[in-house]
Amino acid sequence: MNAIRERISEEYPDLLVMDPDYLDAAIVGVVTRIGLEAVCYDMDKVIRLLVEHDGMTEDDAMEYIDFNMRGAWVGEHTPVFLEC
Repeated sequence: MNAIRERISEEYPDLLVMDPDYLDAAIVGVVTRIGLEAVCYDMDKVIRLLVEHDGMTEDDAMEYIDFNMRGAWVGEHTPVFLEC
């Protein structure tokens, strides 16, 4: 377990809802506002990790993210994605 995942699991145990674990390297932190607490992932890092670990092209990774991550509802703590 990496340091940021460990800290989030201690402080916000319900927020870690996304697999696979290798995507933990793309965690930026936790975003909060009234009615929202969610883990925030760096979009560029998620793309890079999918390319490296799953052998996807960048286009395939973007399509996968759009459909399976950004387009998925996994409850009130559905992750959010930071694009810079």
